[in-house]
Amino acid sequence: MKLAIIQPNSSHDVSEEIIASIDALVSGAKRHRPDVVVFPELFLPGYNFPDRHNNDAQTQSGSWMNRIAGIAREYTCAIVLGWAENHDGTIYNAATAVSAKGDILAHYRKHQLFGEMEHESFTPGRSLPPTFEIAGRKCGLLICYEIEFPEYARDLAQRGAEVVIVPTANPVGYEHVQDILVPARAHENRQFVAYANYCGTQNGLEFSGASLVVGPDGKALSRAGQIPTELYVQLPELATYPASALSTQLEDLRTRED
Repeated sequence: MKLAIIQPNSSHDVSEEIIASIDALVSGAKRHRPDVVVFPELFLPGYNFPDRHNNDAQTQSGSWMNRIAGIAREYTCAIVLGWAENHDGTIYNAATAVSAKGDILAHYRKHQLFGEMEHESFTPGRSLPPTFEIAGRKCGLLICYEIEFPEYARDLAQRGAEVVIVPTANPVGYEHVQDILVPARAHENRQFVAYANYCGTQNGLEFSGASLVVGPDGKALSRAGQIPTELYVQLPELATYPASALSTQLEDLRTRED
């Protein structure tokens, strides 16, 4: 499985321009032959624009998802991105995985909202984080803050997820997430974690960049700096990583709980 992690300069564009940038980025990524291209949290219509969340949010059958499905089909590449969803008048911070054929593989509404803006804009989701398959690898989907809670990644591991994909919008001042918590989740659960962040400033909020892909040994396979970056990472087979003492102990605990 080959990942493309897109770390864009945080956009101030309207939705049409953001979708055009998605098309251009997936088109450009195509020469690297990724199985999936991952974009940050609330890429549509932008993270730090609370006025847009309610006014611009769309349904799963709206034009945003139809356009994303068309881009995935055109470039025969799965896409994962965060967006603002309007479901019967309730607004969610959502993320969707779309297959290379344009079908929805997984849809998820963020449970753990972070900060005043998110709590004012969104309703927490209720469904479990989903698992789905891309290129023969079982994946799980979380959104930003949720990777900081051990229980979410652990639950996905118990359900067989080898790869946790995390669209995020992590600001400056919270770099401990990339430095400590993302590697810890990967190491604890013998998983790969793919974390796609913004860089730059959006409506007064500065993002920390440092998007990364971490292996089950807790070491980064690739990591961005603080400028717009595209990471391309071919994931090794999980069997190439020997079980650590920690992952073995956790597996023993899971077995006892079952």
